[in-house]
Amino acid sequence: MKTLTPHLALIIALSLIIAACKAPTAQSTGRQATPSFKSANSVKFAAFNVSFAHDRDPSEHFEQWVTFMNMPHARQQALIDSWKAGGLNEHKYRQEHLLAERIIQIRNVAAIIQIVRPDVLLLNEFNNDGTGENLSALMGFQKNYLSISQSMNSVDGGDMLEPIIYPFLESYATNTGLPSGMNLANSDSGYDPINPNNAYGFGYYHGHYAFALMSKYEIDKSETRTFQGFKRKDLLSGDERPINPTINVCSSERKLPEGMRCGDTWFSADEWQNIRLSSKNHVDAPINIPTSSGIKTIHALLSHPTPPAFDTFSDNNKYRNSAENLFWLHYITGGDMLYDDNGIYGGLGDKSFVIMGDQNADTVWGRTTDERFNGIQDLMFHPRVNQAVSRINGEHLPISSGGAQEPNRRGHPHPSIRTATFGSRADYSVPSADLQVIDSGVYWPAEGEPGRLLLNDSRVGDRGTDKEVSSDHRLVWVTVALN
Repeated sequence: MKTLTPHLALIIALSLIIAACKAPTAQSTGRQATPSFKSANSVKFAAFNVSFAHDRDPSEHFEQWVTFMNMPHARQQALIDSWKAGGLNEHKYRQEHLLAERIIQIRNVAAIIQIVRPDVLLLNEFNNDGTGENLSALMGFQKNYLSISQSMNSVDGGDMLEPIIYPFLESYATNTGLPSGMNLANSDSGYDPINPNNAYGFGYYHGHYAFALMSKYEIDKSETRTFQGFKRKDLLSGDERPINPTINVCSSERKLPEGMRCGDTWFSADEWQNIRLSSKNHVDAPINIPTSSGIKTIHALLSHPTPPAFDTFSDNNKYRNSAENLFWLHYITGGDMLYDDNGIYGGLGDKSFVIMGDQNADTVWGRTTDERFNGIQDLMFHPRVNQAVSRINGEHLPISSGGAQEPNRRGHPHPSIRTATFGSRADYSVPSADLQVIDSGVYWPAEGEPGRLLLNDSRVGDRGTDKEVSSDHRLVWVTVALN
């Protein structure tokens, strides 16, 4: 527990003046604006994969998201009004039609955030410039969407929601789309820097599928640790080692890469020495929260492991997903072999934390229950992690009425815990065992409940679901008490 320093006391005094002027907004000249230091009794942490990344689109780039996020409200509304009136249906207006639907998606995501109102919010798949230095898209999202009242009824309007302000904004460097210089795809034609499978993390450009953090409370930049460069081979614990994936599919109908035979290791010895663990990054961002007795610091542990899918011949993605989740287990239970991007070794110690992110792994269903790939189970079932939130019988296991109601085509044994339309509990906001949980949930309203149009609307796109309307993931949150 930290006490207020004279510097913080000055910030508090200044923030009260700003609050009285009703101007607690992020400024274009800096990463973080002065917050309102109101003493808190509880904090709501949330993770939301907002699906702002186009899939299978090599033409996508970060600058277009800067444009989307900085579109003035009046221009947004004009596009949506024309879309509603059918004025963009002709082929010659196709690009404006698609642009209007992109704006609908971003507005609906903002509306969901305004409904749930997290204090600390991780946004997975919020693209950046690769380094995390350019905050223009993130600040535009705050200014032109979150700071403006959105409708619970999407394009139908009405039931307007209260804007929400996050004075602290951070974006982080990512391995997605960062060229590795290695032929990780094992292409017969050799290394191709444009091939997204040859990047340190899959992505069509550096910054694709990145993540960002928004907070009502100070994000302690000076104590933040990132692990973008941590090598996959170095995730060791006793006799446990990450496995260099072997080819698991051999068929006369599928041609193996030139020079490879069934059973060969996918990565060469040199590649294995250099590939990175994080498909995006692993970030420990301390959040400093004012309480009646001083500053309480809770560490937001942020990541977005690769999906355990899309493998061709090897099980690389499955092993990597497991290893990315196991990283946090090592970090919270010792982590002497872990080194951050500043070369500092060691784990978290006994400090309070919340594991936040689209972990792309389910503890009770699917590929990640296979003992070869079950890093998520080892992490979530460890006693350092709050079992009331992580386990299926936990008192505060996040559930939703929408998840329970949606068709369960893939047969999840507990459909109410799903957080993604593809059928898994993929998203987590799970605190450490020392934190008292007040409540938790998954924002997924069922048919007929308020807010349903933010997730399902047959008028939008070709399907009227998933990423066309808002996201194929659902916002998941946990509220913890500050004792």
